Amino acid sequence: MRLGGNSFLLCQVRPEQVEDPADPRVADFVGLTDGARRMRHEPGAGFFLAEGEKVIARTAAAGYPARSLLLSPSRLADLTPAVAALECPVYVASYEVLQAVTGFHVHRGALASFGRLPLRGATEVLAGARRIVLMEAVTNHTNLGAVFRSAGALGMDAVLLSPTSCDPLYRRTVRVSMGQVFSLPYAFLDRWPEGIDEVRAAGFRVLALTPGAGATDLREVRVQPADKVALLLGAEGPGLTEGVMGRSDERVRIPMAAGVDSLNVGAAAAIACWVLGRR
Repeated sequence: MRLGGNSFLLCQVRPEQVEDPADPRVADFVGLTDGARRMRHEPGAGFFLAEGEKVIARTAAAGYPARSLLLSPSRLADLTPAVAALECPVYVASYEVLQAVTGFHVHRGALASFGRLPLRGATEVLAGARRIVLMEAVTNHTNLGAVFRSAGALGMDAVLLSPTSCDPLYRRTVRVSMGQVFSLPYAFLDRWPEGIDEVRAAGFRVLALTPGAGATDLREVRVQPADKVALLLGAEGPGLTEGVMGRSDERVRIPMAAGVDSLNVGAAAAIACWVLGRR
């Protein structure tokens, strides 16, 4: 095993070797390519996974308790101090065993299991925000992660999700968001679409993003720094349902060049967050 410049840190880590993919010690990491199973299993079991040392470090910094680390030998030799300092079991396995456990090539060589924290309520999230993103039925993990990353980078304060949206702590969502799921407060609205009325009652002006021709050009929307604004986004393909848009205060659109219908929801969110998130 190559120790590199981290031999002192390795003395603190005390790794345990895993040679059998069926080893119960790595049960948290089994079958990561089965998204449907993971979405059912992880929230009920009270944990989620982070992939890559940067994301693992950001997860730990956000206060989530580490359950275990699963590393390749090469990653063990070069652990960052933040990851090496985690107080949890550290398991080391060859890339072949890692692939057999997870179902894919773990090219970053580092996975971690973290315990979940209690979910915030929508009222708590709204209380500290002036710019929020509302999402209806966004079930694509990559898109959800991209929206969180844009919202965090471009001045939004929080995210609220419909009950049918996917889990923000799913491994791919966490990775695509580059840890912004930990930086931005978020909550699920228990009632949908009635929950939108709660957002409006809290003083937010709800703007529904749609490619519809009758919607207001986003460039013409006027928002003052002290205004409370909620950007309402729908899933890739179907977009927002008519009933949900009917509960908004205004429909807005991003102007498109001739022949282009719309943008990916992640790209659309980035543009709209840049416009509305400015103070």
